[in-house]
Amino acid sequence: MSKLPVVFLGGTLCDARLWASVFPQLPDNPIIVPDIRAADSADDMARRLLAELPERFCLCGFSLGAIVALHMMAQAPRRLAGLALISVNPLADRPENAPERYKAVARARRHGMESVIDELWPRYVDPVRFADLTLRQTIVDMAKACGPDVFEQQTNIAINRRDVREKLSLLSAPVLLIGGMSDPICPPERHALLAQACGQTRWLSLPRCGHFVPLEAPQATAEALVKWIEESACELTH
Repeated sequence: MSKLPVVFLGGTLCDARLWASVFPQLPDNPIIVPDIRAADSADDMARRLLAELPERFCLCGFSLGAIVALHMMAQAPRRLAGLALISVNPLADRPENAPERYKAVARARRHGMESVIDELWPRYVDPVRFADLTLRQTIVDMAKACGPDVFEQQTNIAINRRDVREKLSLLSAPVLLIGGMSDPICPPERHALLAQACGQTRWLSLPRCGHFVPLEAPQATAEALVKWIEESACELTH
């Protein structure tokens, strides 16, 4: 029997480098890393991805990618063999957030992508990593590779999203939640909302870890994902 593909959806201004230290530790399932861009809403992005992806797969999303993953789950729960959500806010975006989000896009166009990371850096990682220049440069390089146009597209997706927690009752696959205990963007309370909405959830909350879990704690992330992939494969055989 061929192994299930595992789809990884990155966050805002991220590319495959987000997972660079995670992938080598995973089993040899096929890995797919689609782009999150060129969509008007999370629902639109979810529809586009579902049209392109295999019929059955495990789905892992980080941050914005986790939001899109939730919308994919809401649209096609039976296609998911497993759902992993890292650093996720399952709530709809508040209308008052939109002006600040678009100001960030305008700043990126005027002053460059690094200016955006400069602004967000204190909220991105645990304080013990503030002086980690290698980690910071990786995030800056990903942002520069994406550029302001992709940033605007991803901002539209982030703004135009729904709270789809009630759809989790339709999902019979294993669910994994991973978050950093010191993440101010998606604090543990956000993950608790999902844990309460789904009975099959395994929740890992990492100490001394901020928002960028796959980069800050790649080993812990990989270990949790390995177990989740195994659980997802077991579900298919029963």
